[in-house]
Order: sequence, then structure tokens, then C-alpha cells
Amino acid sequence: MPVEIRVPELGESVTDATVGRWLKKEGEAVKSGEPIVEVETDKINFEIEAEQDGVLESIAKGEGETVGVGDVIGTIAEGDGRAAAAAEEEEEPEEREEAPAAEAPAGREEAAEEGFRASPSVRRLAQEYGVDLAEVSGTGSGGRITREDVERLIRERSRPPAAPEEDGRREERPAPPPERAPGREALEERVRFSRRRQTIAQRLVESQRNAAMLTTFNEVDMSAVMDLRRRRKESFQERTGARLGFMSFFTKASVAALKAFPQVNAELAGNELVLKKYYDIGVAVSTDEGLVVPVVRDADRKSFAEIEKEIADLAVRAREGRLTLEDLRGGTFTITNGGVFGSLLSTPILTLPQVAILGMHKVQERPVVVDGEIQVRPMMYVALSYDHRVIDGAEAVSFLVRIKELVEDPETLLLEG
Repeated sequence: MPVEIRVPELGESVTDATVGRWLKKEGEAVKSGEPIVEVETDKINFEIEAEQDGVLESIAKGEGETVGVGDVIGTIAEGDGRAAAAAEEEEEPEEREEAPAAEAPAGREEAAEEGFRASPSVRRLAQEYGVDLAEVSGTGSGGRITREDVERLIRERSRPPAAPEEDGRREERPAPPPERAPGREALEERVRFSRRRQTIAQRLVESQRNAAMLTTFNEVDMSAVMDLRRRRKESFQERTGARLGFMSFFTKASVAALKAFPQVNAELAGNELVLKKYYDIGVAVSTDEGLVVPVVRDADRKSFAEIEKEIADLAVRAREGRLTLEDLRGGTFTITNGGVFGSLLSTPILTLPQVAILGMHKVQERPVVVDGEIQVRPMMYVALSYDHRVIDGAEAVSFLVRIKELVEDPETLLLEG
């Protein structure tokens, strides 16, 4: 009896998803526990596994289609898939022999619609440019036609034909009249906007629209932290197994500043301000599919080594697509570090419903006045974007100054932690 493949529970506040990529084709054998389809949600991508051995009998929802929790997206039937594959191989030559030459175009049209394996997005691209899929050589698994295959044929069609040559010499002919350049459409590439990118875009606009966002800036002299890291990083790593980076210092400084200014660690819920007395710090991580913000829980109770290890683990799992919804849920304050990409200054956007976000930037040597003398110091600009409905300007500036003081004096930071 066929087993239905259903969309599982997607987590808190997530009600629908997008079918990303089928890892198996119809008629192909599957094993229990084997991933068969990738599904994209607002926060993470995950794989749905087969519940039993058998054959992928049908695919009800194609790539790019929106599905809800509990929707049937395919079925698995009993069998091993070998019989279906053998039957296809036996029938294919007979069909080709029976097809009369005069009916070739119709045959190709039917094959493009039914016989050739291509995702809905690839079929749409072929239809848009008038490409017959029967003319496309599929390079994907099992002869599947990919987007690159269709785009390659489009590019070949747009190239002008080469002039004929005789006896190794190019034949001289009158120059042909100038032709119109190929349409700009042939030089464009259409890439599906992933579910995550759509959600990021929606939330950024929502944040700009729903919060009275303002940004204040300061600069931090990183000399003391860099000197401490230079002296202690090897022994720290040998003792703890963690690399001593900047993030643990700024996480610890942020927690201390949040304790001193509770309204920065809050959430506006209707007419009430929810002051949170726990410190779950979100750390922005860049991945191929966009920015994600996994959360370091109870950062106030963790040591420098524990924070460094957890941030490193979250970053690796984010880039490998192995984060869970629990890793991303919640967060009371966020830190983002554009400095790893070379950013000197920026205005980070709030992660709602949080009311503040700290932006770190590139460390750069600059001339500064110290005790009446000009000295070259490693300086970092820091930015605090905040919701002005909740946080006053004086409070935001004082919060950022507190972070500056703590990072510039790591011994005080250790005592605060």
C-alpha cells in the first residue's frame, strides 16, 4: 500500500514552506531514512526522509511550489524500482521505431512535456524562450535537463554563424547589413528567489516600517584586546580548545551593558514593554543563502571559551545547512560583524521584536590623540541601531560608551563577566 509523503511540523510560527529540490526521481528506489526531498522554510532548509523502503511512485508538488504543514507532496510504493527502469528501457526503442518521420515535431513536443525530466522552473524558462526540450541534451542525473542546459542552448542560438572558409582562407564577401544585437533577455539569468531571501527581504522592510530606528556610533581602541590575544591566544587554545576571537569580548561586554541598561534588552508588545532578565545573544552569520542569526543561550552564564566554541559551532552548522529551528528561535539582542568582510562603517537593521542591534566593523590603524600626542592605534567603529520608541538617545549613547569602556579595558570586562 502506498505511503504518503507529508510536510511535517515546521516549528513555531512557521505554517508553510517551499519545495526546494527532489533528490529522487519518480520510479527510483528509496530506502527508509534516506533523504528524498529538500524543503525550504523562512528560517532553515531541511530534508524529508523516506518512511519505508520502496519506490518513489509519484511527485505531487514540484520544485518551487508552496506547501503547508500536512500537505501530501508525493507517495512511496512497494518495490525496488528496477522493474520500472527496465520497462522504460524496453519500451523506449519500440516507441522510437513506431514513430513516423513526418510526425517528428509532434513527437518532440510531447516528449518535452512528458518524457524529458526537468523541473517546473526549467520548463518555464524553456517555454519563455521558445526552447523545445527535445533539442536539449540533459547533463543532470539520469539525463535530467538542468537550467544550465537550457541556458547553454539559448546562448548558442544567439551567436552569429561562422563565415565559411576555402583552402584555409576566409572567403571574401560583401559585409552583411548590420544585424540587431541579441535581445537583452538572452544575456539575463533568472534565479529563483529562495524562501529564505524572500523572508529576509520582508522582515527588513517590516523592521524599517514598524520601528523608529536610529543609529549611534562610537569607536573602540582595540589595542588592549589585541595585546591580550597576542599574549594569551596560544595558551588559551591549548587549555580550552577554543580560539580566542573578538566575538567573546563583545558578547561579554554586551551582556554587562544590557544589565546596566535593561530597556535595551527588551521587547515592545502592544502597550507593554517586556524587560527580559535573561541574555540570549543572536550572532549574525552569513551563508550562501543569506544571513541567519543563531542564538547563544544564557550568554551571561558562559565563559569566554564556551562562547567562542558555541559561536564557532553555530557558524559551521549554519554554512552547512544543519541549524535547527531551536538554534534560531528567540534572541534578546543581536551582534553583527561586518568587519570580517572589510566593512568600515554601517547602520545595521533591527531584528524584530528586539529593540537594538550592535554592529562591529573592521579594525584599522588610524591616528588618534592620546594624552595630547598623536599615536597610531588599531581602531574599530561600532554602531548601535535602536528603536527610538523604547530607547532614548542618551540611553543608547551611554550603552555604546559602556561597551567601549569594557572592551578597551579587558580586565574590567573579566571582572564584569
